[in-house]
Amino acid sequence: MSKSAFSAKAFAAYLFLIGPVLILAPNFLLGLFGIAPTTEVWIRVIGVMACVLGVYSWVAGKHENKPFLEASVYTRSLVFVAFTVFALSGMASPMLILFGLVDLGGALWTWFALRADAQSARPVLAGQH
Repeated sequence: MSKSAFSAKAFAAYLFLIGPVLILAPNFLLGLFGIAPTTEVWIRVIGVMACVLGVYSWVAGKHENKPFLEASVYTRSLVFVAFTVFALSGMASPMLILFGLVDLGGALWTWFALRADAQSARPVLAGQH
């Protein structure tokens, strides 16, 4: 398994953990991060979406789907930017930035892994080290 595929599967595992918590006990997780509890369905919808994205990430990693892995670098970075803007504009708790940092960290991991995979895939010419 390539390094980038492993990073995708690790991110999928994170989503498989957080998704069901957001579906079944969202206020537990919100409380841990000092975010006000909610009775609205939106947080559970986010949990379902996390699970769905987890499946996509897992399958992309399993099948070494490089275009998906590359796209995930950009989209997960965008999550960090959006969450930061939401928090700084007062639309959301600043704690939301922590969730964005997880996405940004995963994006950077995948980006560096894709670069390492590309380096290891380059043929070495005879006599070169």
